[in-house]
Amino acid sequence: MNALSDEEQLDSLKSFTKKYGSAMISGILIALIAFFGWEYWQKKNLATSQINTAKVQQLMDDAQNVKADGNAFNALSATADKIVKEAPDSVQAIQTQLLMAKLAYDKADYAHAERALKKVENSKLKDDGLVQLVKLRLAYAQLAQKKYDDAIKNLALVTEPAFKATADEALGDVYVAKNDIANAKKAYMSAWDALMERKQERQILQIKLESVGVLVDDPEVERPILETQVDES
Repeated sequence: MNALSDEEQLDSLKSFTKKYGSAMISGILIALIAFFGWEYWQKKNLATSQINTAKVQQLMDDAQNVKADGNAFNALSATADKIVKEAPDSVQAIQTQLLMAKLAYDKADYAHAERALKKVENSKLKDDGLVQLVKLRLAYAQLAQKKYDDAIKNLALVTEPAFKATADEALGDVYVAKNDIANAKKAYMSAWDALMERKQERQILQIKLESVGVLVDDPEVERPILETQVDES
């Protein structure tokens, strides 16, 4: 079988994204993989008692009731901004803006998510993981808004091992959106190698690789079958 041409790969990818709801460039992507970073934050929260401040805890409690209430969301955002103003380089500041970004993601307001994360993207906090998590989440918000070059710049800054595979997969998504299949393959394969080594969930990434013409052999995961047009004449 001959390798697919770039044009054929793009056609295959367009068919894939149509079938799966454009998951690679929408909030669905965030729901599928970005919460790994949220889990990291939660672990930090449990491990470090000093970040459990009354203000942040109250903010988290209040966040449970803002899903369909625009006024409540704006009030919560103002409270989060006060915490950032009082302690711009604190863990609490990053916590509040990650929370606001998550709430914005939930209602597909990616511009608001980007604004929230930009408030702490240059934090001088001595915690590379949390600071890089901000960069990762910021890149997702920019990808969703088609700010591809900005997203690429932020993803290049994500080198923390806990997030590197996720960042490489996101980078592949950016290149797909830019119709740069060659670089998408490289980024996806980098993510694949890392996830294989760590034995982490990778079936969605496998589908993405197939959509750009790369078949990967994974004995632990059944290979997805993509619908293709077959000429039986």
